[in-house]
Formats: sequence, structure tokens, C-alpha cells
Amino acid sequence: MAGTNGKQKTARDMILSMGVIVLVAGVIYLFIPHDDSAPDVKRVDYRVELLTARRAASYPVAAPQGLPDTWKATSVRFQGDEFDAWHLGFHDPEGEYVAVEQSTQRRPVFVDEATQGARETGQTEKIDGRAWTRYEGGRYDALVLEGKGSTTVVTGTASFAQLTKMADALEAE
Repeated sequence: MAGTNGKQKTARDMILSMGVIVLVAGVIYLFIPHDDSAPDVKRVDYRVELLTARRAASYPVAAPQGLPDTWKATSVRFQGDEFDAWHLGFHDPEGEYVAVEQSTQRRPVFVDEATQGARETGQTEKIDGRAWTRYEGGRYDALVLEGKGSTTVVTGTASFAQLTKMADALEAE
């Protein structure tokens, strides 16, 4: 009989210990601050990289002019090793991602990579007198413009209306 009483105490002690641990964890959760909101995206200044890219690239590098401050530049890079490639990423006023991609890479390969596998719809849009081809995909949609010696892609999670605003704001030098 003595052995049975010891096992009951052990089980009871284990349950009490678990209760104390859950209680302490709950108190910690309640009183330690935690923020579940999306982190504030840092704005980047892309002017220096743009000037460098415009000097180094074999094509007129495009960047937006006249967009409101609610469009936040978040990433920029120019790579000129295998082929000239320009990237400029933004968060639009609705919090969606929009990127300007330009490259001298073979068009099908470049468009597939830049749009993350989006497919051509066969529709075109006249923006600032130029015919942009629409692409739709699971993750990104895009507008694609084939230029002299390079391809320009405006892509991202944003709506076609926002992609069109970006494409309309682009100026190449």
C-alpha cells in the first residue's frame, strides 16, 4: 500500500508543476511586449546607384520620376558582370511590392526570372506611347517592354493599376 501512495503523489506533483509552468508562461506572455504588426520598411536612396548604372549600362537605365513620397524605394542594385542588369524595388502606397527590372539577358530567361514564372496574356497596354505586354502569374504580375538592346519589366504583387503608374513614371537616360 505504501508504494501506491507514492505513485499518486508523484503524478499529483507532476500535474501541479505543469500548472505552475503554464501559469508562469502565461504571465510572461501577457507582460512582455510583442508586436505582431509588419515591420516598418526602410527607405533607400538610389540616386548614386542610378548614376553609376547609367554610366555603366549599355542601354538607357529607367527610373521613376515624379512619384509621390508614398512610394518607398526599398532595394537597388546594378550588376554588370555577365550582362547588364538593373533592379529597383518599391513598396507602393497600398503596401504592395513593385520592382523595375532591366537587363540585356536573353528576353525569355530574363522575363521568366523577373516575373517569377508569370505567363504572357497576349494583351498589351499603351503607356506613354509604348506598348507594354501584360503577364500574369501566381505570385507576380508584370508589364514587359522590349527595347533596343534591353528588356524592361515592371513587376510585383501590386495591382495592374499600380504597375501601370510605375511604368508611366519611368524615364530612361
